[in-house]
Amino acid sequence: MNVSLVNAAAAMNANARWQEVISENLSASSVPGFRRQQVSFSAVEAGVMRNDPSLQHWSLPKATNTTSFQRGELYRSDNPLHVGIEGAGFFEVQMPDGTLGYTRDGSFQMNAQGQLVTKLGYPVMGSNGPIQFDRNSPAPISISPSGEVAQGGESKGELKLVDFNQPQQLMPVTGGYFITGTSGIMPEELRTPAVRQGFLEGANTSSVAEMANLITAMRGFETNQRIVQLNDERMGRAISELGNPN
Repeated sequence: MNVSLVNAAAAMNANARWQEVISENLSASSVPGFRRQQVSFSAVEAGVMRNDPSLQHWSLPKATNTTSFQRGELYRSDNPLHVGIEGAGFFEVQMPDGTLGYTRDGSFQMNAQGQLVTKLGYPVMGSNGPIQFDRNSPAPISISPSGEVAQGGESKGELKLVDFNQPQQLMPVTGGYFITGTSGIMPEELRTPAVRQGFLEGANTSSVAEMANLITAMRGFETNQRIVQLNDERMGRAISELGNPN
């Protein structure tokens, strides 16, 4: 086996995956509450060179995806239905299939039925179920720092904010949402949630940093691509010379 060729091909695959993750981060950099994906590289033992007296082990590079839960900065939107989380936690929402999802994107709105929903139309859960407003009432909507929702002087419930002991086990899905999937982790409702009405949390990714990473990933891909080409040319010459006795 040509170890250098296999290593270069594996490195190209890892760098290609890194470029995909960077593209996802860049495309979602304007999504409130988005959590950037990051790639870490490690070496995986792939075999032993048995024709070597020292039985030297050789490894292949491997790329692993993780989610960064570093908090983004809050910025003012002045929309009374927008809510930014101060500190830990996730909003709990109901996904289209009826399961629960989790997000820090608080760009909420009211649907035709008077429910508080996300911008994708997912109902936002309160401690006692979805938050329901009177759509025909002109009374202003207020959300307290502890998440209590009121329309005029009438309470409409309390936003349900939850957190996880091991958020790294959450499965990211499109639009800045997370689900528990098959991980088995359970959410714990925050006892002292802290939110700000009229604010949103920005994505925790930097376009400048991602562009710098993209250049690095592309250079790594190009270098290993050249190694593959050199090995292919070398094997081609070897086959040509060995096949021509003259």
